[in-house]
Amino acid sequence: MTDKEVLLLRRKLDLLLRTGKLLMESAADTNRIERNMKRVAAFMGIPEEKLHIDIRWTMIMVNVSDERNSFSKFQKCEKHGINMTTISQVSKLSWRAIEQDYSLDKYEEELEKIVRQPRNYTPYIVAVGAGFACGGFCKLFGGDWIAFLLTSICTFIGFRVRARCVEAGLNAYMGIALAAFICTCLAYASSFLGISDTPYLPLLACALFIVPGVPLINFVDDMIDNHLLVGITFGIAFALRLLVMNDVSIDHKFSELSMVPHDPYYVYAIAAAISAVGFSMIFNIQRRLLWVVALGGIIAVCIRNFVNFELGYGPVIGSFMGSFVVSLIAVKAVHWFHVPNHVLTIPSVIPMIPGVLMYRSLLGFINLHGVIGEVTNAFSNGINSALIILCISLGVAVPNIFARRYIAKDRQRYLQEELEKRRQRGKFIEW
Repeated sequence: MTDKEVLLLRRKLDLLLRTGKLLMESAADTNRIERNMKRVAAFMGIPEEKLHIDIRWTMIMVNVSDERNSFSKFQKCEKHGINMTTISQVSKLSWRAIEQDYSLDKYEEELEKIVRQPRNYTPYIVAVGAGFACGGFCKLFGGDWIAFLLTSICTFIGFRVRARCVEAGLNAYMGIALAAFICTCLAYASSFLGISDTPYLPLLACALFIVPGVPLINFVDDMIDNHLLVGITFGIAFALRLLVMNDVSIDHKFSELSMVPHDPYYVYAIAAAISAVGFSMIFNIQRRLLWVVALGGIIAVCIRNFVNFELGYGPVIGSFMGSFVVSLIAVKAVHWFHVPNHVLTIPSVIPMIPGVLMYRSLLGFINLHGVIGEVTNAFSNGINSALIILCISLGVAVPNIFARRYIAKDRQRYLQEELEKRRQRGKFIEW
């Protein structure tokens, strides 16, 4: 290869890695990152059989090789967040670049526009959305509307504390821990106001905005490797340990909380919609999709409750069926709204995260006294919450996997047709 050809290939690899990095740092699942990168590589004229991609949580590696040459490049991923709009826009860009004969300069320009695009919601609107999201969780746990309001206020403050920590350059895990500690303490203080019939439920719900629901659903392995839960657990556990030392009745209150819905279904439907919309704002979903996600949250939670309590199959099967039905509907809905599947499904199923069981397990482990059955009870709550999260993940993934296999051939055929059209127009140069 000539020096000019080598420089051109390096630029292609650089753009390809920047595309993958943008998707990874926006919380796209690994399969989507790989599919989009291969599509962009096809646009650039890099044959799939010569392309090798290795995707890790903090690093993306690309190699292009044939019988004579081999070129590798690495891209570090550092600023992980959640941006569903970016995921959707990158997917559309990869197709548009092929269909409209983009040059590398044009592709880079459009990619930079996506990078620089401001979020759909201002920081304070997102904080309000986070407050309502956790307030919705509180209502789903059985809280009254006063507890919903108290939870929303505590969460709003905790969310802004975390944002300020990020702005100040504080270590991410310490920022998470501080936010969790402050909003949990505020929720505990609100229990002394005596204005709610469910004063302890805000403690369970106020810090759930920090729980990494997208990584939990997308890829549990990535969540573990990145240790995202370390800061969350430390902040909540420290607050609860401090509070339990001064009020030994809290752990009993948590263990006595009813898991059976006592409100009409429409109340839980409203709470689920509020929670789904609130998390959608955190995930930066397009405004036009908020009502869709709200409807998805209603369907997921109502099916979960129906299967769990009316049919008696329990929360694990109920959570699986709720997420499965939503994902099944989303397989068709993605063609109506022209967005990736996870943009619709993940915010819809987040309201089913088993917050009560997670807190019972956490409090059980930090408040062990050597009494017979304590460890068993703590493990039981932990295992049940883990099974529910696993089933939510499976419910989301299974329909999407089968649908992807079903339409993969059609997409590949369409891609080859578009590439052939580019060849005929003289716009396609293969490496």
